[in-house]
Amino acid sequence: MTRWAMVADLDRCVGCQTCTAACKHSNATPPGVQWRKVLDIESGEFPNVLRTFVPVGCMHCADPPCMHVCPSTATGQRSDGIVTIDYDLCIGCAYCAVACPYQARYKVDRPRFAYGSAAMRMDSEAVREDTRRLGVAQKCTFCADRIDSGRARALTPGIDPEATPACVNACIADALHFGDLDDPDSNVSTLLRRHRHFAMHEAVGTGPGFHYLWAKASGNGEQPDDPPDPPRTDAGTVSPGASPWLQRHWDWRAAGNFMCGGAGTGLAAFAAAAALAGTAFMGFGLASLAFIATGLFCVWLEIGRPWRFINVIFNPRTSWMTREALTSGPLFVTGFAAVLFESAVLAVLTALFGLVFLYCQARMVHAAKGIPAWREARVVLLLLVTGVVEGGGLFLAANALDIVDTGIETAAACVVLVLIGLRWWLWFRYLAALKTAAPKGALDAFDGLRLPFVLGGNFMPIVLIAVGLLVDPVAAPGLALGGLAAFAGGWAFKFTLITRAAFNQGFAINRTPARGGGRGGPGIKPGWSMS
Repeated sequence: MTRWAMVADLDRCVGCQTCTAACKHSNATPPGVQWRKVLDIESGEFPNVLRTFVPVGCMHCADPPCMHVCPSTATGQRSDGIVTIDYDLCIGCAYCAVACPYQARYKVDRPRFAYGSAAMRMDSEAVREDTRRLGVAQKCTFCADRIDSGRARALTPGIDPEATPACVNACIADALHFGDLDDPDSNVSTLLRRHRHFAMHEAVGTGPGFHYLWAKASGNGEQPDDPPDPPRTDAGTVSPGASPWLQRHWDWRAAGNFMCGGAGTGLAAFAAAAALAGTAFMGFGLASLAFIATGLFCVWLEIGRPWRFINVIFNPRTSWMTREALTSGPLFVTGFAAVLFESAVLAVLTALFGLVFLYCQARMVHAAKGIPAWREARVVLLLLVTGVVEGGGLFLAANALDIVDTGIETAAACVVLVLIGLRWWLWFRYLAALKTAAPKGALDAFDGLRLPFVLGGNFMPIVLIAVGLLVDPVAAPGLALGGLAAFAGGWAFKFTLITRAAFNQGFAINRTPARGGGRGGPGIKPGWSMS
């Protein structure tokens, strides 16, 4: 077998960015898009301050999360380990971008040129412009075209320039190396035996195909001093290019899908219970389907190639986005059938499909390994309970305001009370887990939400609903206001989770390089709070 990999010698890299320029020239990437770039990371404290230049890009992981989440199968992996993108299949949902722990994916929705407008486009840009890349994901390919062309001529990638990635060829300091990791005699395998090394964000479990050398190994080739976990720092101003930043791929439109989808499926569950008690499903059923449809429409607005939306169903094997889309079909069919035939059985079936749909949404968030606040396992149950609380809050408000009289108002209020208490407890467990598992920016975003969510979204609804149940004269306003507050709290949490707390992984090094006769220093993980 063959496993192409890249090795960067941190002691040799001088931060000249020649590899970045070579990559841009070779692949004609637009302004702002750098498939290969070099970070300037500062570490230490005055007067012992170190600068480490760190090349980064797509790591061509052995277990790429971008491929697993891709709903269209546009992202694939060759037998030699290179992770690819089919521009003609990609729908531009950017799910791969939020799933990548290395910030290696880009999405450009409109043409970009060096001097701004298309009227000032240079001839070279016009000749090399690739419109297939607009609205879809793009990233480093390890210059697969050069590798394939060179091997067809019996050339060796990493040794013969014509078969070697452009960034490696251009490196003036001989800091970048490329070769077959499965060949024990290859240049990269030899380098890894002779040096102490690490891969970035190994704890995420992706098996990166990009390795960093930081010191010479001992004489027998072993690495007795394995690099420890990188220390964390709360100095957000240090190495801003490496510190986590707020992702921009999923905005209010993506948040709208989770907000409307949760409220709709939760409402369908309460509506099904009312249908079993003899209430017509039509009003609540149509409202729940309208919420879910609005959420899916928000997604359609968000994707870069909206008219390829049918491609979203191509990867049910691993993509939770595909599973969400496939579940929506029977959900709407049974929902409209329940309304048409006034069937309580079909209403219950709709509710069950709705809960599966809600579970798929929660797992979609959890599968995004590139966003630490999303990949925390506790977020799944929190999102599930939040969605049901939202629907329950709307159900209570509609009953209390005499929009619909279901006859199960008291029972529903008791269930919502219990679920709000559960959501409150899950929220605190989730935040406790994030203290050592999320960047400082994400923690700050949740700190800003803490008071309004706890008081306005949980404590106040509990009090209002309890008063409404116990004090008959204020039953209607208590239940209505309590239900609406519970609903609003859920939406506030989801909007914050998707658009304000979605800081990516950033970059980190396990060790600073050993220069000259030095031993190397501790690593740094900029933008993370002290653990």
